Amino acid sequence: DSIVRMAQGFSMREPLVDGQGNFGSIDGDAAAAMRYTEIRMSRIAEELLADLDKDTVEFQPNYDETLIEPLVLPARIPNLIVNGTSGIAVGMSTNIPPHNLGEIVTAALLLIDRPDASVAELMELVPGPDFPTAGFIYGREEIRRAYKTGRGIIKLRARATIEKVDKDHDAIIIHELPYQVNKAKLVEKIAHLVHAKRLEGIKDLRDESDRQGMRVVIELKRGEQPQIVLNNLYKLTPMQTSFGIILLALVDGQPRVLKLPEIINHFLEHRKEVVRHRTRFDLEKAERRAHILEGLKKALDELDNVIALIRKAKAPAEAREKLSQKFAFSELQAQAILDMKLQRLTALEQGKILEEYGNILKQIKQFKKILASETVLKDVIKGELVEIQEKYQNQYDFGIILLDLETVKKKW
Repeated sequence: DSIVRMAQGFSMREPLVDGQGNFGSIDGDAAAAMRYTEIRMSRIAEELLADLDKDTVEFQPNYDETLIEPLVLPARIPNLIVNGTSGIAVGMSTNIPPHNLGEIVTAALLLIDRPDASVAELMELVPGPDFPTAGFIYGREEIRRAYKTGRGIIKLRARATIEKVDKDHDAIIIHELPYQVNKAKLVEKIAHLVHAKRLEGIKDLRDESDRQGMRVVIELKRGEQPQIVLNNLYKLTPMQTSFGIILLALVDGQPRVLKLPEIINHFLEHRKEVVRHRTRFDLEKAERRAHILEGLKKALDELDNVIALIRKAKAPAEAREKLSQKFAFSELQAQAILDMKLQRLTALEQGKILEEYGNILKQIKQFKKILASETVLKDVIKGELVEIQEKYQNQYDFGIILLDLETVKKKW
């Protein structure tokens, strides 16, 4: 069931599973049995696992201690606030609504430079939650209260338009629904209310939805005022629902109700730790490689003597030992020299070794700058967030950050 939900575009703002086969529908249809479906991670889910192999997070044994699993994921995207979450525990519950990825990334870029930015400033970039089934939020005050206090109740409404059927008849067309509203049950509810004569003025009701989008047609009787019928639909049916926001999350293992800036700031602190651990891993790897290349470079300078020594040795172990004694190579360097192919002795290959050595030294210098400077570290995180925007710009609406990034930067 978890995999099914992660593959449903109407349940997740950014689906984490790319599914092939029947994974259910907004009408409440169940997914096919797992033998009839196939799945793989979506592109954006891979961002949650980026750099997992570089000692970026701690691991712990799984439930039966047969495997190890990460305590948290490195997560290049703030999945908690982007996809939201819902859950109930003993004495507490959480209900975080989904948000637009581009808007949250824009807010994160602001908070990197100004961690104390107010909720009002963030709401210029993040106007409110962004639900996968669209619809609209009725009123802003509860959004503001939820972002300031961590709790609020917002009203969600279906998006409907009024169209002329003919001269005397109008129709209400439903295009979008509130989050987690079952379309088939909504149509059934409207039909039940009409049959019970609690909802007047409706002549016909049909679902014309297809792959192009949702379209539920409610034809009205002659002379009926469509706005009055629409208001009654909002009042009596799930075309208007409430969503109780509780921004509760685990912070260092402790449940806390957070404000919107706090959630994003905690994500940025997590990113700092991940980038630091990743940079240390890359630095150690680069220094090991630089050490080997330094030995190869030195061996090329003493090439004739090195070859003569190796030819005289009776076994690889003896050659390794004599290289270390005569030329002061480390064991790692001596082994790399013995493993080197003869083709690397050509002038072209020697040039490649020297070029790689120069590039490795530049990388080491950059890694040390990242670890030594908070400013450089922030620049790395900013660059990765902008990279996320560029990578998914065709898939998501990034609003202001893509339209006028320079203006936003000046405003900050």
